[in-house]
Amino acid sequence: HVQLVESGGGSVQAGGSLRLSCAASRYTYSTYCMGWFRQAPGKEREGVASIDSDGTISYSDSAEGRFTISKDNAKNLLYLQMNSLKPEDTAMYYCAARDGNCNWLAGKYGFWGQGTQVTVS
Repeated sequence: HVQLVESGGGSVQAGGSLRLSCAASRYTYSTYCMGWFRQAPGKEREGVASIDSDGTISYSDSAEGRFTISKDNAKNLLYLQMNSLKPEDTAMYYCAARDGNCNWLAGKYGFWGQGTQVTVS
């Protein structure tokens, strides 16, 4: 069983930056797909960024050019650097892990963190 704990959310003004972190309870990052998802009130959970075990990175169209996903295998940490934040980025952000290739389907991920709130005004 993998436990994921996110941190780093908060409230920022439009144009600002935040860095989210996700800590795993055991060594996962070298073999698992790791992803960041978000869910705004009344909307479905959507993929934002993912990093595969081979280092392949993907971004959603809304994240491309503004967000950067990275991981530190030695520290079991996953990051999401978010720049040029917009009000429409406001959502609960979740870290997720999948024992397999990355994809954008939230239902394919078996492990989830509790989420960290990001509010952009």
